[in-house]
Amino acid sequence: MIRALLDEILAGRRMTEAEALTLFSARGRDVWAIAAAADQVRQERAGDAVTYVRNQNLNVTNICINTCGFCGFCRKIGDPDAYLHDPAAVVSRLRTARERGVTEICTVSGLHPDFTVEDYVGLIRRIREEAPAAHIHASNPQEVAYAARQSGLSTREVLDRMKEAGLGSLCGTAAEILVDGVRREICPGKIETAEWVRIVREAHLMGIPSTATIMYGHIDTAADRARHLAILREIQDETGGFTEFVPLSFIPWTTPIYTSGRARAGATGREDLLMYAVSRLFLDNIVHIQASWVKIGTKMAQIALMAGADDLGGTMFEESISKGAGATGTDYLDPAEMRRIAEDLGRPLRERTTLYRAVR
Repeated sequence: MIRALLDEILAGRRMTEAEALTLFSARGRDVWAIAAAADQVRQERAGDAVTYVRNQNLNVTNICINTCGFCGFCRKIGDPDAYLHDPAAVVSRLRTARERGVTEICTVSGLHPDFTVEDYVGLIRRIREEAPAAHIHASNPQEVAYAARQSGLSTREVLDRMKEAGLGSLCGTAAEILVDGVRREICPGKIETAEWVRIVREAHLMGIPSTATIMYGHIDTAADRARHLAILREIQDETGGFTEFVPLSFIPWTTPIYTSGRARAGATGREDLLMYAVSRLFLDNIVHIQASWVKIGTKMAQIALMAGADDLGGTMFEESISKGAGATGTDYLDPAEMRRIAEDLGRPLRERTTLYRAVR
C-alpha cells in the first residue's frame, strides 16, 4: 500500500491529509522507502546543495507572562536567573554580530509584561542601526498579537510599523501544533490556531515572508502533525510567503509538561526521520526544509538531509531556547563542520541569505 502510494506521489499526485497520516504511522522498511522517495523529491525540487546561513540569535529577555508546558526558557520577575538586557547590552551583542559577519539576526524573547509595540519596533530599529547589512528575522505571530493587545493597535498596524523599522521576515514560531485541543494543553496562554494563521497570512500579503515550523514529540499524535501540515500547505497555496519549513523536535528535559509526567520524552528517531520525509512529500509548495541540528543533533541532521531536508539552518551564535529546555551543544556550529557533514553525503555546502539567495 505504502509503495503504491509513493509511486503516485512521485508521479506528481498531491498527497491527502489522510495519506500523510498513513506515512507518519509507517514502521520497518517502509520508513526507508518513504525517506528514499523524499530524498528524490528533494533533489528534484531543491537540488543537491546543502545550505546554511550565518546567523545570530538575540534574546532580549526571558521574562514571560506565559507558562507554556513545553518551555524551559521563560522566567518570572524576581526569579534569580531572570534577565532583561538593557540597551547597552543589546548594542554590545549587535556589534559582536557585525564583527562576526553574520547576515541574519533573529530575535524572539519572552512576553515581558511591560513590553508594547514601541519595544519591538525600537529593537528592530536598533538592529538596523548597529548591523545595517544584516537581515532582521524577528518576532512571531504571538509577539505581533501581544504587541497589538498591549498597544491598542491592530496586528496589521503592528506589522506595518515593524516593516517600516526594518523587519525583513517574520519568525514562524509559536505555531507549535496548529490544533487547538493540543494548544490548550501545552500553551494555553498563546493565541489560537485561527489567529496564528490570520497573522501569518496578513504578514505574507503585506510582503513580509516568514518561516513555517512545527514543534512535535510531546502530547501530539500523527493525526495532529498531518493536520498541521495541511494548514501550512493551504496558507502557502494562497500566499507563497513561507521561505522554508523547520521541524522542531521537542526537547523535554527541564520542561514542566515533561517533568510533571504529562508528555513523553520527545520524538523517537523514527518519528524524526518521518517528519522530514513526510513533510517533503506533503509540502509540495515549499522548496526548502531545514534540518535543525540544535534540536536533533548533527548526526541526525545529516540523516535528515538524506530524507528530504536540504538546509542545515544557521551557525546559531548564542542560542538560548533549546538550551533552556535541557539541550546541549546548541551555541554554534562551525561551517567547517557543516561542510564535513555535506561532503560526506557527496553534496556541496553553500552559504545563503535568509531568503535563500546565494552569498558570494
